[in-house]
Amino acid sequence: MPTGDLSGRVALVAGATRGAGRAMAVELGRAGAVVYVTGRTTRDAVSEVGRFSETIEETAELVTAAGAEGNGGTGIAVPTDHLEPARVRALVERIDREQGRLDVLVNSVWGGDRLIQFDTKVWDLDLAGGLRMFRLGIDTHIITHHFALPLLIRRPGGLVVEVTDGTEEFNRVYRDSLCFDITKSVPHRIAFGLAGELAEYGGTAVSLTPGFLRSEEMLDHFGVTEETWRDAIAKEPHFAIAESPALIGRAVRALAADPEKARFTGRSLSSGQLAREYGFTDTDGSQPDCFRYFAEVVRGGKDAGPEDYRVPASSSGTGE
Repeated sequence: MPTGDLSGRVALVAGATRGAGRAMAVELGRAGAVVYVTGRTTRDAVSEVGRFSETIEETAELVTAAGAEGNGGTGIAVPTDHLEPARVRALVERIDREQGRLDVLVNSVWGGDRLIQFDTKVWDLDLAGGLRMFRLGIDTHIITHHFALPLLIRRPGGLVVEVTDGTEEFNRVYRDSLCFDITKSVPHRIAFGLAGELAEYGGTAVSLTPGFLRSEEMLDHFGVTEETWRDAIAKEPHFAIAESPALIGRAVRALAADPEKARFTGRSLSSGQLAREYGFTDTDGSQPDCFRYFAEVVRGGKDAGPEDYRVPASSSGTGE
């Protein structure tokens, strides 16, 4: 897995209940960071996503356990609805009070999967659902940056990661749902804009996407587990290119530890791209190249299969 000691650093992973957010928090903790994790699902309450199976308390415990195995990071769970400015302000004030700094902000707030209306014309869609998606996937990000960035810019070298679904190039093809298409394109522009705003403070801002993510919800959808995920390929052949959440977690860890990360500022990045850049791998030892597969095979008609894009890591890499 990627090297890089983040001991003494403080991170906030907004939207860390499950999936990519949880994995990024865990890897930052493994590297030694103090990681504040937020979300709306706790052991006492569930968000509109409707899953009781993952909570932010559990995420914080996983962060601390990874830290015990690695460089001593710890996880701190703070229940937060990022649509409520007062609660986000209180979250940042707590981080300032307890740590006096913020080095990494990962903005992974989402929760709109159940609102996606694929293959529905804009005049036929459920307008309330579409506008709610904007609130969950755009407004939450702006609110969080408004309150958290003044703490992050106190020290040079801060990193902001805007998490989305699809690279900027991939999202140039219409996603068959106007509200979803807009929501998942906005983080690229947020990162681009923040790169300019943070430059004078020595900060870096990027947008980052996983590939075909084997999230908890996706595994449940196919009726498989992380250990048996390949059983789902018979139902969905493209699932052969899927990656575990660990890959994007390792991407954020490598990026946060890179003293030259500013070379990426303003750019749209993917977990697979950073795996090749830094030499880390997914849990199976491969470097899945999801977006090249979809561009060349699914959209481009190349005669190849997804396994051709699960390239083994170079022997010089730092993966498992």
